[in-house]
Amino acid sequence: MPALYTVPMRQGLIERKTKETDIFIELNLDGTGDYEVSTGIGFLDHMIEQFARHSLIDLICKIKGDLHIDQHHTTEDCGIAIGQAIDQALGDKAGIMRYGSAYSPMDETLSRVAVDISGRPFLVWNAAFSQPRLGEMDTELFDHWFHSVADNAGLTLHIDLIHGRNNHHIAESIFKGFARAMRQAIAIDARKQGAVPSTKGMLASKGA
Repeated sequence: MPALYTVPMRQGLIERKTKETDIFIELNLDGTGDYEVSTGIGFLDHMIEQFARHSLIDLICKIKGDLHIDQHHTTEDCGIAIGQAIDQALGDKAGIMRYGSAYSPMDETLSRVAVDISGRPFLVWNAAFSQPRLGEMDTELFDHWFHSVADNAGLTLHIDLIHGRNNHHIAESIFKGFARAMRQAIAIDARKQGAVPSTKGMLASKGA
């Protein structure tokens, strides 16, 4: 009888300091959805907490940014660091499901998120907001956050708002859908016995 594939520790740690932001990210892909989030942007905190809880990724995300200027640097660098931590934790991506997708309803809103941990970063964003801010967060920055995550985690990511009116529901539906899609994609498939899910034999950060 073949030995069971033993999953290595899948953890990421990123410390990133620039003149614009000071960031600490620690995550565990095989967690239970515990989180400690502080970005200085309340609504962004709320969305990242939803991501952690519904993906079952344990996440510590602490950021001090130049919010006296605006929220752009903090949001962008947050996405960069989380993406880098995910990529680090995935390692050679051996044994993962690779693909994930989710329909995410929230009252009148329905979104669809599909992800391929391909090593080929690409974001398709088909969603819009009818107001410029949610809480204190600029709504134009949501797609920028996802773009930063996809670029740095090596994700092919498609996000589609199917319908919705309430802006809070739209944002939360998308983040929860992303979480559920990632939960599927990062899961270990025991049938693969540690094989990389690509006919090329590798899924590197720069593509496979």
